[in-house]
Amino acid sequence: MFSLSEIFWNEQTTLPLLLVLQLLPLFGAACVFALGERPVAVAVGKVFAVLELLFCLVATARVDPTLPAMQLAEHFSPLAYHVAVDGLSLVFILLTALLTLLMTFYGMSRGMISPGRLFAVLLIAEAGLIGMLVTVNIAWFALWSAVELWAVVYLLRRWASSRAEIQALARFIQYQSFGWLLFAVGCLVLGWSHAEATGGVWSFDLFDLMATPPLGKFQTAAFYLLFYGLAVRTPLFPLHGWLPNMAQHGLIAVAPALMIGVKVGIYGMLRFVLPLTPDAVAYWQPYVVGFAMAGVFFTAALAFQQTNLRRLLAFAVVSHTSLLVIGVFSLHPSGIQGAVLLAANFGLAATGMWFIVGFVFRRTGTTELHELSGLFERIPFLAIAFLSFGLAIVGMPGTPGFDAAHLVLEAAIARFGALPTVAAALGNVAAAGFLLWAFQRAFLSPPGPGGHDVDRTLPMEYVVCGIALGAMLAIGFFTEPWLHLTETASQTVAARFAR
Repeated sequence: MFSLSEIFWNEQTTLPLLLVLQLLPLFGAACVFALGERPVAVAVGKVFAVLELLFCLVATARVDPTLPAMQLAEHFSPLAYHVAVDGLSLVFILLTALLTLLMTFYGMSRGMISPGRLFAVLLIAEAGLIGMLVTVNIAWFALWSAVELWAVVYLLRRWASSRAEIQALARFIQYQSFGWLLFAVGCLVLGWSHAEATGGVWSFDLFDLMATPPLGKFQTAAFYLLFYGLAVRTPLFPLHGWLPNMAQHGLIAVAPALMIGVKVGIYGMLRFVLPLTPDAVAYWQPYVVGFAMAGVFFTAALAFQQTNLRRLLAFAVVSHTSLLVIGVFSLHPSGIQGAVLLAANFGLAATGMWFIVGFVFRRTGTTELHELSGLFERIPFLAIAFLSFGLAIVGMPGTPGFDAAHLVLEAAIARFGALPTVAAALGNVAAAGFLLWAFQRAFLSPPGPGGHDVDRTLPMEYVVCGIALGAMLAIGFFTEPWLHLTETASQTVAARFAR
């Protein structure tokens, strides 16, 4: 029998915080499953979501963001269990905990069938996301990714009720399975490379792999497999084909929020792809950035052609994700820091917009733009929140996107020059155009003769959108602590590519 002091080496010897962050949602899911569909199951699910957020805040308080080393490390060799965090990890961890809590409130506001089961699966998905964000073992990252994908597939399948929804699910499974398989094979290539360099010792630990980086074809193959595997779930143009159909026919807000609200694909690139394949990253950087810039404009053009609000938001996701990738592959401290903050801003804003679309669908039974009109008069708070989230996505002052976009564009100028930077900025302007156009069509256009009888905003809807909006504006007006949290970690990642 091992004691905690024998199993874990960490900076807080009294409590393995990162283990608690991973196991608490799983324990909560077990409790909710055991309670079934009793009313108390919903309350228990929310309690565990709140506790997870509180423990995330405790972990954040325990980390010194000025240190370049990863902290709160825990290690158990027999299971290859090795976890640690830095400032970049904590941004994504806090976002995961907050979005999961908001999704529990969203599920209540919709009056969804089987809320207990929904909450249990949400907690399992949260455990998968947290596991991916704290591990420094790339094989464990792939394993936790499979857990989270299973949860999303279960949600989509459990509440699918039409042929179109089943087809959207099938496409989602095809894309995500292929992406996960690519990533898993990339893990094997890294392990094989380590074994070749160490006389047969396989390892998937980040620090072991960085000590013996793959060379030549090993590194190129690992980069391709890891990058494309993560690009599918990010989603990055042109590997975004699963998103529009899932957005239009899937579970309206919950599944998209789990897949795109937490930009875990971006995190995987920062944590594993950049450190483990630096030569391949530097070589393929211009091509990745070129595809990202093309994606900004191509998907913006497609967004203007959409007649369904859900599909329009899906293309907005892909367009904005391209800007994140430009920041990451600038390989510049400011660009990496801006991409992380932009991911957090985007997670809050995009999830808030998905929630509002779900509230609109519950009232009207449609998200076709030509059937939506005059909603501002009946649900003004939701309309203002939708507009605020849309402006946040394009970097309006007062939102986290403003400083974040500034950092990304500053890095783009330093790395790529003025012309590509102006092109990326114009793509962001195009995103503002189609989001404002969608707002005008759905909320401000005069009601038609066959308009819908729209209910007023419900108290729980005020809570859901109010928390998301409040958190986003708080980060936007008080950005300095977040810049402080991510500055040193961003410099550490970029240091491998110093020019």
